[in-house]
Amino acid sequence: MSFHVKASDLGNIRFAESETVSSVLQNIAVILTTPRGSVPLYREFGLDQSFVDKPIPVARAMMISLVREAIERWEPRATVVNVTFSGNVSTPAKLDPIVEVEINDE
Repeated sequence: MSFHVKASDLGNIRFAESETVSSVLQNIAVILTTPRGSVPLYREFGLDQSFVDKPIPVARAMMISLVREAIERWEPRATVVNVTFSGNVSTPAKLDPIVEVEINDE
């Protein structure tokens, strides 16, 4: 079974989430909303922002790769199936990734 996660899904953070699926999806939303280098004493955590200020087609390709790498590194309980982007015509230059993941059995 696959699940879709967006950065906007973060909402309220629930510490010590006991349900595995909710915990994994929350962690992925945190990864998507955290720029790498922004967490003191944990500078490697988050999403590399090297796609910023690139042309949209280049940024899309880079972001797909960077999202996959970040989730693979920071949330090993999930496997990325696909990365797409929401199409909001009011903000055409904004890339909002939608990540489809499968939760690995523990």
